[in-house]
Amino acid sequence: MKIERMDLGDVGSPEGLVRQILKLEPDLPIPVPIEELAHQLDIDEIIDLSTDGYEGGLITDETRSSGTILVSKSAMRGRRRFTVGHELGHFLIPTHKPVQNGKFLCSRDDRRQWSTKDVSTYARMEAEANRFSALILMPPPKMRAMMERFRDPDLGHILDVARHFDVSREPAARAYAEYNDQAVAIAVIKDGRVLRIYRNTKFPRICVNNGDVVPAKSLFHLQSARGSNPTGLHENGAELWIDSDRGERLPALYEQVFIQQEGFALLLLWIEIADEEEADEDENRTAKERLKHRQSYRYR
Repeated sequence: MKIERMDLGDVGSPEGLVRQILKLEPDLPIPVPIEELAHQLDIDEIIDLSTDGYEGGLITDETRSSGTILVSKSAMRGRRRFTVGHELGHFLIPTHKPVQNGKFLCSRDDRRQWSTKDVSTYARMEAEANRFSALILMPPPKMRAMMERFRDPDLGHILDVARHFDVSREPAARAYAEYNDQAVAIAVIKDGRVLRIYRNTKFPRICVNNGDVVPAKSLFHLQSARGSNPTGLHENGAELWIDSDRGERLPALYEQVFIQQEGFALLLLWIEIADEEEADEDENRTAKERLKHRQSYRYR
């Protein structure tokens, strides 16, 4: 790598930093060698962190002349890579100021902070560091190119994204929803409760909140969903997930479930909003016929 920290100038946003890095390193390989990049940008060491409750940390001086990144010694590879990217984001974004003198310590909850609206300065910094890590590990041009190869939404695509970019499944799921040109949402589930839902702007407002039990009629609760691979797509009642006014016609909604280890699961929600003529025709189709029609209509 030829990039140096001075090449980044006064760029201050996660998006601006990643654009500049990709401009200066157009042949950056995939998976991105995040630790090598961190060293190239004046991170001296990346060492294990044994403090309970923290995913990572950054130690630096007041002038940010150099830094040391700390990563939980129990972190799996994908989590470790995301944490290195997160702490590198803190190091590179000029407005990020540590709560402790010269030290950032970031918890697992901090890694789940994505919103920069109506939040504290601390939460905003964590969200920006997360955004930087996601963007540098899954560079937008590469992510868009990969998404173009996918057809109908499928949880298997998230596994492909995670493997291709060498990231954990949850960051891959969030990116998959964000870059998808279909109206999709991905629910992260633990022990039958919704932890988080990632949706793109095309997907309607969701009526299930974080911490709620997965709706009883969801595909998630069916015994047939318990397997080592994602289920197929199944149509279900949109009212289980979508917030709507009384009397409003809801779109067809499809669910897909992937049961993971330790009580975790991913649940895909996909809707295609049909026009009035097609909606009338749908009423005379079975759920299987509706799904087949949508798939054939989109690609004929």
